[in-house]
Amino acid sequence: MAGDAAPGPGAAWPLARRTGVTRIGVTGHRSIPAALLPSVRSGMRRQLSGGGSLEALTSLAAGADQLFADIALSGGIPVTAVIPGMDYEAHLGDAAARAAYRRLLGVCAARVELPAEATHEEAYYAAGRWIVDHADRLVAVWDGRPARGLGGTGDVVAYARRTGLPVTVLWEPGVRRD
Repeated sequence: MAGDAAPGPGAAWPLARRTGVTRIGVTGHRSIPAALLPSVRSGMRRQLSGGGSLEALTSLAAGADQLFADIALSGGIPVTAVIPGMDYEAHLGDAAARAAYRRLLGVCAARVELPAEATHEEAYYAAGRWIVDHADRLVAVWDGRPARGLGGTGDVVAYARRTGLPVTVLWEPGVRRD
């Protein structure tokens, strides 16, 4: 079959082909409108189903990342936490977001601590790039608008698309975030 041919020079097999595990990364907004949550949840469940060996990659930020991790874990899918190189937990938001982060981090199958970056935004972007570079596909809870700062969802989606990584966007047309 043509799909089974070896990749050309300088190219690599998708991670799933090399490891037998399909790695699904996530990027998304920290604030998801309540009206959108049911469709985002069902979309994430669809992306994390279908059999085979799966692994979820996430930075465990509030919002889309924590929701994705919870859904993966509830389905028995191991989660790898990708921690930006900075004082990450202190910048996760309110006490509830930090508590959820600690809870999820404690049950992750693996943890990747990235090197320190010069700014928080550069650290967020490095984490997003790491996820893209190590995933077989990306789930994006994204309103389609540009990132509000370097490393935001729009930047990670743009990077994924530049690299050719398949991206599934979970968002309803016309829904605006805060």
